[in-house]
Amino acid sequence: MTCFCSFWNPTPRSERLKIHYFPATNATGEHPPLLFVHGGFSHSLYWTIYFIPFFQQQGYECYALDLSGHGDSSGREFLDRFGVDDFVDDLAYAVNTIGKETVIISHSMGSLITQRLLGRGVKTVKGAVFIAPIPASGTGASAVRLAFNSPDFFTELEHLIQGRTLSDRALDIMARTYFSPHTDRTDILKTLPMIQPESVRAVTEMVSLPLPLFEQRPAIPVLFLAGTEDAVFPSIIMSFNAMNWKQSKVVEIKGAGHMVMLDVQWQEAATAIQDWLDTAGF
Repeated sequence: MTCFCSFWNPTPRSERLKIHYFPATNATGEHPPLLFVHGGFSHSLYWTIYFIPFFQQQGYECYALDLSGHGDSSGREFLDRFGVDDFVDDLAYAVNTIGKETVIISHSMGSLITQRLLGRGVKTVKGAVFIAPIPASGTGASAVRLAFNSPDFFTELEHLIQGRTLSDRALDIMARTYFSPHTDRTDILKTLPMIQPESVRAVTEMVSLPLPLFEQRPAIPVLFLAGTEDAVFPSIIMSFNAMNWKQSKVVEIKGAGHMVMLDVQWQEAATAIQDWLDTAGF
């Protein structure tokens, strides 16, 4: 049995976490920095393909966090011992390290982590974008739905995490689950190195009610965005999550899947975020 103890990893976050920095490439005035937070079973690399270059060109300096045990951050050998609150502490550290009022752009599990951080009353986050967010009710219903609609999905995901070569059928399952039906399979193959193991503890904690139902949300602008073809967390769920926020907007990207930032509709999604940033005065 895995022991989820609090004293097992003495490495301080200043040594453990990798916060990637990408300066603006086009000076367009004063903007708050953007901090990108990845989802589960992955790391920050997927932001660097389309989204970060897009927003650099819009005049934003960008940061991308690798959570503990993910990507270029250390702690992979302890991954299963990290819980959601450990990742929230990672994000709090990143916000404090940037040292400026920041807008967070987060995806899936990263959106849950961001909402948990904002529930603590942090004052230096000016706004937030939640892309394909985990529902407040948790991931349990999604897991049941995926198991019913794609019985081999979890087996193939495990094979992928272990580095096995995927068959054409397995690739099709992953493509249908995460991407638009129109995404080229060659493009999907390029994303496979971005997949990695996830913390068993964190996955377990996200199954049921990972967000306190009556927790106070700060009165900051937030954007909920997801694809209409998201097979992981259907976009219709976003409207229920958004109701808990005083200044929320919901945007659906027609035809896009769960990995909106890598899908064929990525530019439509990035433009929708830019429009929201402009409207919010960011």
